[in-house]
Amino acid sequence: MGNGGDEKREILERAEQQGVKFMRLQFTDILGVIKNVEVPDRQFSEALDGRIMFDGSSIEGFVRIEESDMYLRPDLATFQVFPWADANGARVGRLICDIANPDGSPFAGCPRTTLKRAIAQAADRGFTMMAGPETEFFLFLRRDGRATTETHDRASYFDLAPIDLGEDVRREIVIALEQMGIAVEAAHHEVAPGQHEIDFHYDDVLTTADNVSTCRFIVKNVALRNNLHATFMPKPIFGVNGSGMHTHQSLFASGANAFFDAGNEIQLSQTCMNYVGGLLQHAKGFCAITNPLVNSYKRLVPGYEAPTAIAWSEKNRSPLVRVPAARGASTRVELRMPDPSCNPYLALAVMLRAGLDGIDLQVDPGPPVNKNIYKMSHRERRHLRIDDLPANLSEALDEFEKDALVKETLGEHIFTHFLDAKREEWDEYIRHVSPWEMDRYLGVY
Repeated sequence: MGNGGDEKREILERAEQQGVKFMRLQFTDILGVIKNVEVPDRQFSEALDGRIMFDGSSIEGFVRIEESDMYLRPDLATFQVFPWADANGARVGRLICDIANPDGSPFAGCPRTTLKRAIAQAADRGFTMMAGPETEFFLFLRRDGRATTETHDRASYFDLAPIDLGEDVRREIVIALEQMGIAVEAAHHEVAPGQHEIDFHYDDVLTTADNVSTCRFIVKNVALRNNLHATFMPKPIFGVNGSGMHTHQSLFASGANAFFDAGNEIQLSQTCMNYVGGLLQHAKGFCAITNPLVNSYKRLVPGYEAPTAIAWSEKNRSPLVRVPAARGASTRVELRMPDPSCNPYLALAVMLRAGLDGIDLQVDPGPPVNKNIYKMSHRERRHLRIDDLPANLSEALDEFEKDALVKETLGEHIFTHFLDAKREEWDEYIRHVSPWEMDRYLGVY
């Protein structure tokens, strides 16, 4: 598309040609939940000009009621038409928005704007971040209109029909994602029954965050249309693998992959090594962002392929950071701790800033740990100075509070509101008496 006027005209023409009667102005709150304001076709021009207002006091962590007026500023490049019509046959369009204050300035609590700030800081250093997430989720049966935790297949890793009964639904999801402009690299059944994975083609980091947010919406909608419930909850079932969002990432400078160095023995540049060092150094501090739920830490336990050890490796998947074998333009690092419940804008922002900090301070990640950390003794781990991620949300919030870089990345508004919301979530959790406690203690004590 061309300039703003041309883009606006093209969107209005596409909307008319495709029978779009409603436009969803989409954004996310601080906790990563998708919100939207929907306008009818007579309001499209006003919406494209960013003149649609909403009540920010109603959104988690936005503003107090006396400061409630906020504006939705659409990114015109994100216009897409959903691949299905409503009950009346009307099509619905979508624009992803940034949030602005009434005076037009960026709102400090907008997660997408937070990521844009981190992108600008990378650009100041000559870098562009590319990212490609692997998003996992479960498909469960619905009974009497309610979600269950009963899976509709007994398949495992890379299985196919007739064992994998989710195959057709997964294809339907991929088709819908492609129609929304998202390039899907692969889709397959994961390790646990009912568990699936969709891998995106790598893209610039802002597009990637938009795609993750859109993916969650599409997956849930396609599942519901098939009388299934899709969940991105990290650990919905005890005793099986949880769902992660392994995030592949690299930096490009002047069109070339800054992580690749053909002259190095392992063909990884010093920039790459320092980026890994930054991820490891700040992992405890940003863990509450990449793994934001009480339930997240039920996944981050030894024995279920999720990483708990703060280390890096070239060859095995037990450490926090893995460097896949591909080199050249495909050289990248894979951070294995995030889960799909995270706010993708905030998660990618803290990953990027942590890596940049490692580059700025030339942080040495230490030697790769190519042995299986899960099978190491406590003494071996301590000898190699391998630290662990926080064991629960409370510990993660303690580390979050101490990390000045994470606080600076998020800004005071998001940092404070996120921390308050998550402390409240933890307090509610520890006051709750669970079925496990009743089974364990009621008859004994």
